[in-house]
Amino acid sequence: MTRTRVLIAGAAGRDFHNFNLVYRGREEYEVVAFTATQIPNIDGRVYPAELAGSLYPEGIPICPESELEELIRKHEVDEVVFAYSDVTHEHVMHIGSRALAAGASYRLISPADTMLTSTKPAVAVCAVRTGSGKSQTTRHIAALLRESGKRVAVLRHPMPYGDLTKQAVQRFEHYDDLDAADATIEEREEYEPHLAEGNLVFAGVDYAAILDRAEQEADVILWDGGNNDTPFVRPNVHVVVVDPHRAGHELRYHPGETNLRMADVCVVNKVDSAPQEGIDAVLDSIRTHNPGARIVLAASPYHVEGDAGAIAGKRVLAIEDGPTLTHGEMTYGAAVLAAKANGAAELVDPRDSAVGSIAQTFEDYPNVGALLPAMGYGRKQMDDLKATIEATDADLVLIGTPIDLRKLIDFDVPALRVTYRLQEVGEPTLADVLAEHGLIGNKALV
Repeated sequence: MTRTRVLIAGAAGRDFHNFNLVYRGREEYEVVAFTATQIPNIDGRVYPAELAGSLYPEGIPICPESELEELIRKHEVDEVVFAYSDVTHEHVMHIGSRALAAGASYRLISPADTMLTSTKPAVAVCAVRTGSGKSQTTRHIAALLRESGKRVAVLRHPMPYGDLTKQAVQRFEHYDDLDAADATIEEREEYEPHLAEGNLVFAGVDYAAILDRAEQEADVILWDGGNNDTPFVRPNVHVVVVDPHRAGHELRYHPGETNLRMADVCVVNKVDSAPQEGIDAVLDSIRTHNPGARIVLAASPYHVEGDAGAIAGKRVLAIEDGPTLTHGEMTYGAAVLAAKANGAAELVDPRDSAVGSIAQTFEDYPNVGALLPAMGYGRKQMDDLKATIEATDADLVLIGTPIDLRKLIDFDVPALRVTYRLQEVGEPTLADVLAEHGLIGNKALV
């Protein structure tokens, strides 16, 4: 039998999921390699045989995306599959053009072919860009489900940056579970806020096994998407968050536009801080490209945990969520807003003080201005982040990340934390939408 030779272009997440659902165990295909990008230190690894299956006794190599053409020629690749998220449509086709020119066909796999079907009702929260407000939306929906008496299992989009075999199925209930898993800053930013509110979190690599485990403990599955990727679980309700600060991006980024067109509900977030023309533009996009979607308007007010008056007159270092600033292309977040609103004397520019991998981040993402992205994909990068914070000589640090960095990094500078919460504006609300779909209230699905 002639086998189709496949190369999967990814970033340690969607690529593994696509392999598991579409290619694993199928003798008509041979996946010769994964390529890796976006996340530091994820290439040079191997997708292990324990996860890859009996057809791959040596596992599958994970190589840098820069080697795409060389890999196509070396392995006589028939087909390149694009499998990562939050990139422009132009970027998708640049990779496609490289594949085509090197002699391979180019493929995008339908979300319908990569969504698992749960035995329990499922809600998916996705977005058109990273940093749109998925996290607070997911927590808000989880609270509504819990208040309705449901046991909720949050399935988080994968972030397998460590030992893939050990991370095949991960369950987090307590903070100690994060320590035991040696979770990175990026992982903790997504998991900790859920744990603080009493949500059970599952993640890892093998989502069929993850979903099976979660179904044993939950009445409702809540998919917490990553970047702007499509759901891994087929939802009864698909909620997509849209960001009017980046109006137009909902039609220019992959697979965010797919989410926009698939959505049952579009949450237009940040209406308290976005310009009216941005709000009008994204509303027009929704009504034009998905006229059947319900629209929920929401604000994202920030809250300073501690004495906000301490900000006045200080030289402030603003630390914001790393992925939102880097490939998410946002230029500020909650920390910057809090600094400006509470009379900071200035925002300290950390770029000249940046150390190691943090300095490299500023070089790779020149759009990041006078604020510090909280990059922490491993211990070395956390150490670089700590050294950068201490080298800035700021009077005060404002932590605008989803977790309190002080729990992970000891630094001597006084600090306050700034957080977001979702606040719905007008009607319908997300509670209304969940009730309409029978997920809460008298018609709740069981």
